Formats: sequence, structure tokens, C-alpha cells
Amino acid sequence: MATAVPTSIDATENMLAEQGYVASRALATVVFLSLRLGRPLFLEGEAGVGKTEIAKTLASALGRRLIRLQCYEGLDAASAVAEWNFAAQMVAIRAAEASGAGAAKADLFTEEFLIERPLLAAMRPQPGGPPVLLIDEIDRTDEPFEAFLLEALSDAQVTIPELGTIHAPEPPIVILTSNRTREVHDALKRRCLYHWVDYPAFARELDILQARAPMAQDALSREIVAFVQRLRREDLFKRPGVAETIDWAKCLLALDVIALSPDVIADTLGAILKYQDDIQKIQGSEAKRLLEEVRRELTAA
Repeated sequence: MATAVPTSIDATENMLAEQGYVASRALATVVFLSLRLGRPLFLEGEAGVGKTEIAKTLASALGRRLIRLQCYEGLDAASAVAEWNFAAQMVAIRAAEASGAGAAKADLFTEEFLIERPLLAAMRPQPGGPPVLLIDEIDRTDEPFEAFLLEALSDAQVTIPELGTIHAPEPPIVILTSNRTREVHDALKRRCLYHWVDYPAFARELDILQARAPMAQDALSREIVAFVQRLRREDLFKRPGVAETIDWAKCLLALDVIALSPDVIADTLGAILKYQDDIQKIQGSEAKRLLEEVRRELTAA
């Protein structure tokens, strides 16, 4: 069931919190403005800080369909907008030839033979209102695809040469994300509201963990968050995100852990670190040292 767009920053913050997403005031503000002004929202930041989750949360909170375009190197317009069903077209040609009617070119390029992809789907009317269009990891594509997106973002429309321009009756709610593996062109950013999603401070990350893993006892949750935040200060190839904090907490709960220990940390590091060099760096005595530092910091606080 569709829900009305929030009418204030506080209402936006509360709406996200009801879905288990603990947003900073700045993020809630830019989300509210994006919804109010109908502008695409460009979220940039490290992997695992909650950029993609914003789109999922908005779709759930507003009762809208979530349409996701996962970007990758080599993504082109056909894969993003629509493709022609060549197999069905060939069948239609053969059937027409067999009946002696012939096959007119115009008959083959109709909606009947069109395979809808995310950008075209986002321009179609949807039950409950305009969908949430998530263009995920735009930094994985190349500049020509960015240029192609400008029409969709500026005018809420896409063009299919054989059919013409398809305009959305109501613009979709557009969320773009980037892990900043490369710089995205200014022309694309200018069409969006921008926000850098950073790693949360201790208190907010603790709130996030308690919302996503409420079964964890407070003492364990505090140790988990403090340890992950301490890891982010280490010289690691890939620092753990909030997603890894949540995953680690769920792993520890599945193991009935009530407090961290060097052995438990060593056995479950794969939940928070994804590169073997990073895991080896934190094994053994290093895990013990970091845990002691964390407990001293928690005691002092």
C-alpha cells in the first residue's frame, strides 16, 4: 500500500527509522529534499555504509516498486533500457511467410517484441505511484553511459529509435550510488542532489546495530561496534562497513557468543574482513591487543 511522501525532515527521519534505517540528520535532510523537489539523489561513499539500503528502505516505506539497475563495465543502452526479442521476431517472420502475408518491418518493432529493462520499466506507470529507481554503483560504468543517462535524469524519458521517446507520466524517485572507484562526470552530478555517506560515529552505529540485530545484548553490541570502529583505524586494504558490523553481530549471535575474545575474533574475522592479507594482519596477538584497547576505551567512556 502506497504511503504519502513525508512533509518534513523529522517525518523523513522517523519514516526511515521505522524501517530500521538510522539516518543522520544531514542524510534525512537530503532525502527529504530529493522527495520534495523531485530531484535524483546521488549518494557517494565507501562500500557497505548504507547507500543501496536507502533505496530499498524508501521503496518499502513508501509502498513503491523498487527497480534496480546494477551497473557494470560495458553496460550499454540496450541492457539498461530495452532490447528487441529477436527470437520472437524471427518466429513472427516465419509465421507470416508461411501464411503468405509477408512480414512488414513496422510489425516487428512494436511493444509485443520489446524486452523491458530497468530504465524503461521506471518510466512506466506503476501501482501505488512512481517507482524507486536505484542506479547502483554508477562508477563501474564508463562516460558514454553517463552521457546517455542525462536524458533519463533531466527529462524523465528514454528514447528507443524504433519506437520514439517514452516519457514517464510521473518522474520516478531516483537514487544513484557510487563507491568512488573513479570520478563521475560533473554533468551527471549537477542533475542530482549530492551527499557523501560516511562511516557513522559510535553512537549512531550502535543504534543501527540495535535496530538490525536487536537480540544482541547491549554489552556485546558495544564491543562489536567499538572493535569494528577500531579496525577502521588500521592500515587495511578494505575497511569494514556497517554491513559487515551487522553481519558479524548476526554470526556471533548464531554462535551464542556473549562477549568477544581473541579466539572468537580469529574464528569469525571472515565476516568483517574480505581479504586474506587483512585477516592475517589481525590474527593472533594483534586481535588480543586491539580487543584490550577497545575495552579500555569503553571503560574510559
